[in-house]
Amino acid sequence: QVQLVESGGGLVQAGGSLRLSCAASRSIFSINAMGWYRQAPGKQRELVAAITAGGSTHYADSVKGRFTISRDNAENTVYLQMNSLKPEDTAVYYCAPGAFYSGTYTRIGDYWGQGTQVTVSS
Repeated sequence: QVQLVESGGGLVQAGGSLRLSCAASRSIFSINAMGWYRQAPGKQRELVAAITAGGSTHYADSVKGRFTISRDNAENTVYLQMNSLKPEDTAVYYCAPGAFYSGTYTRIGDYWGQGTQVTVSS
């Protein structure tokens, strides 16, 4: 059974930092890349960052230099360190398993957790 549990969201002022965590079931975490997505009100869900099982990373242009994705394979957990937060980073953040095909990250299946809300005030 696939389980994804996101945590770490909250309310922060612009310029602040948050660290999100996503605990995943071992069955998906150990063999897959993992990605962080976000969905702001009235907008489509978008990929923010992704990391391969071996630790290679990919970032959306909007977060490069501010966000860092990492994973702890022993704990089946993927993290998203978010620094220099901006009001436009406000969204619900989700993690999902996937894979890289020709350098492009693609979700595998339709697995989503409950998400964690990030609100950045100006």
